[in-house]
Amino acid sequence: MTLTQLEIFSRVAELRGFTLAAQRLGITQSAVSHAMKSLEQELGVELLRRHQSQVELSDIGEQLLLRARAMLGLANTLRQEAADARGMKSGTLRIGSFGPTSSIKLLPAILEPFRRAHPGIEVHIDEGPDRQVLQWLEERRIDVGFVVLPEERFDTFALGEDQMVALLPLGHHLAGRPAVSLKDLCSDPFVLTEAGSSELVSRLFIAARLQPNIRFRCSQLLSTLATVARGEAITVVAEGSLPDEANPQYVKVPLLPMVQRQVGLAVLDRRQASPATHAFIELARRIHRP
Repeated sequence: MTLTQLEIFSRVAELRGFTLAAQRLGITQSAVSHAMKSLEQELGVELLRRHQSQVELSDIGEQLLLRARAMLGLANTLRQEAADARGMKSGTLRIGSFGPTSSIKLLPAILEPFRRAHPGIEVHIDEGPDRQVLQWLEERRIDVGFVVLPEERFDTFALGEDQMVALLPLGHHLAGRPAVSLKDLCSDPFVLTEAGSSELVSRLFIAARLQPNIRFRCSQLLSTLATVARGEAITVVAEGSLPDEANPQYVKVPLLPMVQRQVGLAVLDRRQASPATHAFIELARRIHRP
């Protein structure tokens, strides 16, 4: 068993196909097939079930994938520590980011000085909903991720906070109020964005024993904003995720009581984090002091 075989196995499992895995890894499809066949023969189990258009993991394959990613993560840490001894001249840093708050407002300010300080570190960025970033951390697909705090499962580092606000179409009957309650927001059609703090919004209503009238679910915040601007629904979003420029087609109104949101970075285990990960976190904390 080699790390190369485990990397190929991990890619095939992630992409659910030999062809896509081969393209991502820059090798031939036959090389991917040979590596998987050899790994299965060595372990004596079926890791993948082949179908016409894609593959799926067997039950034992699902279990071994977690181990494989853990081993690959530790191997990457070893490489990073060796690179650190050489002045961190090479290596890879995998970052998970969600929504405009991290992808547009927090991450760019960190990336530019990080790349200047460590030009040999190859940075990979994956974007997805906040809950997907958490999954990527647990599965070791990323080294560090932006998350909504608190998150007890991980080692976390606070970067900043904002507040949750109601977003209402211009002319809405609640738009002139200084603040609104969650109960005020349960009658109108509601749009839930999956891109940012959807888990936090859902938890707020559940904790208050309320149920919003969800009519829309949008994967991107821009789609959510457009839905509100058209007057089709209302929503609750993090103020820090909104564009800096004002939009005359919707208004933001604070919640009462006020609900704060804290955003930070998370790693699965700071003791096993690579030098590049530690360097990124330290830089982020200097730039974005909570």
